[in-house]
Formats: sequence, C-alpha cells, structure tokens
Amino acid sequence: MSVLTPLDLLSKSLSDIGALAAGESVEPNVANDAFDTLNDMLDVWSNEKMLLPYVQEVIHELTGGTYVYTIGPNANVGSVVTGSIAGTTLTVTALTSGALSVGQTVSGTGVSAGTVITSYNTGRGGNGTSALGTYNVNISQTVVSTTITTYATRPVRINSAFVRVVTSVTGTLDYPVAVISSEDYEVIGIKTLSGPWPRAVYYQPSLPMGVLNYWPNPSSGEMHLFCDMLLTRFSSLTDTMTLQPGAIMAMRWNLAEMLLPSYGRNEPNLIALVQKFAMQGRAYLKRTNSNPQQSSRLDPALSGTRVRDAAWILSGGF
Repeated sequence: MSVLTPLDLLSKSLSDIGALAAGESVEPNVANDAFDTLNDMLDVWSNEKMLLPYVQEVIHELTGGTYVYTIGPNANVGSVVTGSIAGTTLTVTALTSGALSVGQTVSGTGVSAGTVITSYNTGRGGNGTSALGTYNVNISQTVVSTTITTYATRPVRINSAFVRVVTSVTGTLDYPVAVISSEDYEVIGIKTLSGPWPRAVYYQPSLPMGVLNYWPNPSSGEMHLFCDMLLTRFSSLTDTMTLQPGAIMAMRWNLAEMLLPSYGRNEPNLIALVQKFAMQGRAYLKRTNSNPQQSSRLDPALSGTRVRDAAWILSGGF
C-alpha cells in the first residue's frame, strides 16, 4: 500500500508536463485547479469497473413488511449506535438500530466530517452482537461516548447479494438473492407479495440516494450486498489516501494527461510519452482488479441428478 496527499500527486503531474520546475512550489490557484481536475478524474474512473480496487460489502437490516429502501446520505441503510473514537479506532458498545459495515460514513457530536469506517477490528458488522467491538476509521480524533449515526454510500452498481436468515453462536444460514434488471422487476405481478426473505433485488441508481426494491416483501433478514462504489474524492490538498500498489503512478500520469491541454503543451514527443504512461498505468490496475470468469452452476433438476441427502440446506437448495 502507498500513502500520499493530493498536493504531492498533482505536483508530480505538473512536473511531468513541464509546468513546474524541479523544487518549485505549486501556486495556490494552480494547485486548486489541478485538485478539481484530480477529483473529476476519480469520478470518471468510478464508471470503469476494472479501475475499482475492490467490491464493497454493504450490510443492512431488513424490517418486516418493508420492501423498498433508500441508500445514500441520510437514507434507510445505516445504523444508530453508541460509541466513542480514540485516534483511528471506533469502539461500538451498543447497537440501537440498523446494521454496521465497512464503508459507512460516521456522524455524531464531536465526530469529524468525512469520517468513514475503513475496516473491521474486533467488531464484525451486521445487526447482532457481532456488531459490537472496534472498527478502524480514516480520521484520527477523540470523541467521548455518544450517539453515532452511520449511513452507507450510494453504490454505482450491485454485483451480487445474499440474505442471512439465521445468525447464532452455532453458525449462520445464507440464501442467494438474485440481482435483477428493471425489466425483470417490471414483470413481477404482485410486488408486495409477502415472503420470509427476499429472493431478488432490483437496484435503481437514482441521485442523491439509490433505491433498493426487494421481492418478495420480506419478514426479516440481514442483507449483504456486494457493490461497486464511487472512488472517494479528496476533500483537501493535505488529505491522505491509502492506495493499492501501482495506483500512484497510474493516477500521476493520467492526471498529467488531463492537465496537458490547460498548459498548452503541444510537443508531440511529450504528448506521446504522457499518453503511453497513462495507458500503461490504467492497464496495470485493470489486470490487478479483473476477476476470473465465474464457473457455471446448474440446478440438479436440469442435470438429471437428484439430491439424496439433507446437505442441500447448506446452500439453500441452489
């Protein structure tokens, strides 16, 4: 992993195109313009699946009789907990409602703006006792025990999902949930049909909050959605961001490519060099982030085989 600030990165990009001499400091107005371009580039990259470093697991609690949920700032998918923060460690001592998961934005009295849960520690997320414990956050701070609210970021898309219907000290029971298109959701005749847990979800990526539509109307369960998320925008020039190996060079040369027109750089050799390194940087990240093709799975009824024991309960019969 590599750590840098936006100012470090854009200084290198400006040097690469000859807009900044060695050892020269970036003027504030130049830094601000390049900073905006950097964040715009991250927004563009968020639409390229293979440039995203990982798939985010979003966990949320299903409420009986509710089949439509919103996800994003101040939406349904999130939690209310009692917790405190010391340094970059969030300690959750009580869960009032909802479910916790990595990637949620944290707010509350004394909590720094932009605080995000970056990884699990002793707390493992969800809506049960596993949610209690410690989590890592991105901003170092001190917050005494208080009521903390979290929300999940609106995803770009949902790749797959399952519902956890049993959670106990002896184990769990999960069932796959199909991610369907708007056309498939439209042909469902009774969208309010009740069921023990959902079998399908249709995600509408509206703004500023996305909408999750489940079918059938569940009575309970803990949803686990595996999503592609927007790359996190920098909030200031002195922010730090932890990046996967190779990402710094890719961002450096792609930002340089986007800055070239603003500085009137029209030398063919320079343009070709910057474009070459920018393309190579994206290619390296895509090769690292690409996933192998999933193996096909057939229902036993289609293959002519029969289930001869009760082991089907481990996979929900799928």
